[in-house]
Amino acid sequence: MTKTGGCLCGAVRYELANEPTSYGACHCGMCRKFSGGIELGLQVMPGGVTWTGEEAIQTYQSSEWAERGFCKICGSSLFWRLTAPGPMQGMLSLSAGTLDGLEGLEFNVEVYIDQKQGAHEFAGDRKRMTEADVLAMVGGSA
Repeated sequence: MTKTGGCLCGAVRYELANEPTSYGACHCGMCRKFSGGIELGLQVMPGGVTWTGEEAIQTYQSSEWAERGFCKICGSSLFWRLTAPGPMQGMLSLSAGTLDGLEGLEFNVEVYIDQKQGAHEFAGDRKRMTEADVLAMVGGSA
């Protein structure tokens, strides 16, 4: 498995403190706009990532409870981060496609399934959460 990744142009690189084991998919409208489709991400808790080239990261406050980060040079979507106070504050969903490899990672959760587009169906069983489930978990509001 890989613990490193970065943006398309290489201005932003990162190393994860722990080997990732899984990733998930988000079907919400903001993630679709941010990623150009279904957002695939892996959960990283505060302190779990070390950035190189952090000065090239631009953030955008996309809701009352989260912000999105991208490379301001090439535009690569890097993460969304929870800004709302609470036990998960600072957690980020690192865009899985920015990892140098996804080998060995389990696809184990889909969120905002109530906003899933009809043709976007994944095979297999995994945890599935609605918008209400997610907002209850993170303490956010629609």
